[in-house]
Amino acid sequence: MDQLPIFVTLKGCKVILLGSGEMADAKRRLYERVGAVLTDDEQADAALAVVALEDDDEAAAAVKRLKDRGLLVNAVDRSALCDYTTPAIIDREPVLIAIGTGGASAGLAKAVRQRLEQILPANLGKLAQALFAARERIKRVWPEGADRRKAIDAALDPGGPLDVLTDRTGADVETWLAMPDAEGLSAVVELELTSTDPDELTIRQARLLGQADQIFAADDVPAALLDRARADAERFSLSLWDEQPVTGLTLRIRMKT
Repeated sequence: MDQLPIFVTLKGCKVILLGSGEMADAKRRLYERVGAVLTDDEQADAALAVVALEDDDEAAAAVKRLKDRGLLVNAVDRSALCDYTTPAIIDREPVLIAIGTGGASAGLAKAVRQRLEQILPANLGKLAQALFAARERIKRVWPEGADRRKAIDAALDPGGPLDVLTDRTGADVETWLAMPDAEGLSAVVELELTSTDPDELTIRQARLLGQADQIFAADDVPAALLDRARADAERFSLSLWDEQPVTGLTLRIRMKT
């Protein structure tokens, strides 16, 4: 990745905004929406800076001055000058989905956002709030962290009681918690991949990578494919597999020859 996607809390923080007109107004609305305090004073003690000046030379000069002060700068429509870019946003508060193209095409990011807006339920945020409110009860039902993670994964999976692409509410969380404890998944699954392109993973393969506790991969499996796995999954070379009993979900991955 060329950029690290992060979510920044700017409520009450000062942000410098230079410029006027349509570009600046759009940025103003975005930053005010998250509670930032905007100023056009270049010398202000700010967290970030946005340059929305029309003239290229003026914009480049302003970016340099701000960067010389150590600020991170977003230069509107000038990706080469940006320290950070602002993504297209899907807001299902508290669920936020950001789509960025590294400044390559704001139109593409917008098109992806519009497509995803049609797919994601409007009350997805309510499901998140219900899960947050039920945290302590979930811990009581599944005291062990690994068991808890597997139960939540199974509930949120396609067709699960809390399937994220269907309309779910706090009542569905209550129903889920009232179910008998689900048996934890401990299994070894063989994955034979036919392509080195991560985008050609099947839905099942992508889901298993997202759920795996341990991964044993052949040396010719590209890192780009393994990047689709859980960040905290243990990873080993397939040559180290020793047929011992496993706890949790273990994947044995090789490329099809």
